[in-house]
Amino acid sequence: MTDAAYLDRWLLDAKARVGAAALAATTEHIGRVEAVADGIATVSGLPETRLDELLRFEGGQTGYAATLDRDLLGCVLLDDAGGLEAGNRVRSTGEVVRVPVGPALLGRAVDPLGRPLDDGIPIEAAGHEPIERAAPSIVDRDFVSEPVQTGILVLDSMFALGRGQRELIIGDRAIGKTAVAIDCIINQKSSDIICVYVAIGQKSSTVKRAIQAVHAHGAPERCIFVVAAASASAGLQWIAPFAGFTMAEYFRDRGQHALVVIDDLTKHAATHREIALLTRQPPGREAYPGDVFYVHARLLERAAKLSKEAGGGSLTALPIAELDGGNLSAYIPTNLISITDGQIVLDSRLFHEGQKPAVDVGTSVSRVGGKTQARGLRDAAHTLRLDYAQFLELEMFTRFGGMADAQVKDKIARGRRIRSVLAQPQYAPMSLSEEIALVTALQTGLIDRVALDDIAAFRSELPAWLGREAREVVAAVERTGELDAQQQAAMTAALTRLAARFADNDPGKPTGAG
Repeated sequence: MTDAAYLDRWLLDAKARVGAAALAATTEHIGRVEAVADGIATVSGLPETRLDELLRFEGGQTGYAATLDRDLLGCVLLDDAGGLEAGNRVRSTGEVVRVPVGPALLGRAVDPLGRPLDDGIPIEAAGHEPIERAAPSIVDRDFVSEPVQTGILVLDSMFALGRGQRELIIGDRAIGKTAVAIDCIINQKSSDIICVYVAIGQKSSTVKRAIQAVHAHGAPERCIFVVAAASASAGLQWIAPFAGFTMAEYFRDRGQHALVVIDDLTKHAATHREIALLTRQPPGREAYPGDVFYVHARLLERAAKLSKEAGGGSLTALPIAELDGGNLSAYIPTNLISITDGQIVLDSRLFHEGQKPAVDVGTSVSRVGGKTQARGLRDAAHTLRLDYAQFLELEMFTRFGGMADAQVKDKIARGRRIRSVLAQPQYAPMSLSEEIALVTALQTGLIDRVALDDIAAFRSELPAWLGREAREVVAAVERTGELDAQQQAAMTAALTRLAARFADNDPGKPTGAG
């Protein structure tokens, strides 16, 4: 083939290729990295970039625009900065940060961008949604009236939690805040609630223990674990709670029910402060930027019970916050208390005295409370909190001198039994029928026949005893949450027979009980 013929053939092939190609004009915004330090990249050459826009670096890293100046912008990195240096190119995407959503996430441990951390198969998401979403409007919301059974007697009987509520769990370091939240997740193994556990800035060993506890005692196939450990970048830790809410909202918006545990927002606030100071935003009280309240408010406002017209789903939030020396008046705790619908306060003194969960009934409150409580438990426990509070006052008073009379002694003895009944081992949530039975035994005085040291044995024997002696009553309670007069009488009769076995003068009393 001559050179002329070869050239003609090459031109014909080139024309065919060009004719088959779909040609269109494209616009690409490319900037330049000016500096990288402490998880923040300073970028120039992207004047069209919007706040919170996702940026992509030539090394594959991503980040979002946190501050916008006239010539420079501050980008918070969502990946390791290794290999990223001044002079690298960066592209604006025109998108915000999105995360995968859908049933494929259930049972998985992922990072806040939805990337698997459990060495499982790739996640086939039903879609990708922005981490920042507007909270449901007032007209799309309904009253919070359905209960979330935590399985923790002190909470279900005194500080009931409702579907769509935001209840803060707060207390000093290492006194059982996460344990309360994990027990609540474990108790949902027999409910229709899907759980999302978000770990922010926690040690990997702590997160591993929490996940293992759910696998051992709960229903992990209906849970999503979003992990931004202490070793993760500040950007990943910051987006973690927003990503967890977006994953949970997928189920809420389809008429299902979800529960989000955020562990914890104190570390999230510290991360927000770190990012703000690195990007030269003005500091305020305790060096936190002024918008930290707004950040947490817009997050927690996304928890809601939707109306029937909007699908009827619900999203319940259990944020956790850490105190410093029990100081409830610190900046972040007061912010979160004012945002949420109540708080469960854990007391270090009670914890070290062995009262677990160490709930301080004097400062804890649920602003929804009895409106969501199961009817049978509400009827049984209507005076329990008042009785316990009176006992605590009397106990404090009698520490300074002798007991005044027999009536005070009786109240002290009864209060100690209430406290013993409210103590509960970890990873052992109770069913509604067990809670109603225990409170009934307290309110009717049947528990007074049981020695204080034997109450733990009484409680451990209770489930099997009710299954044998009051099976129909248990089934009715679990089905409806209520007891009629006949069922109440049957349960009281079964409890009377069980209490008799533990009475001091009963020859059949178990030896070494408790």
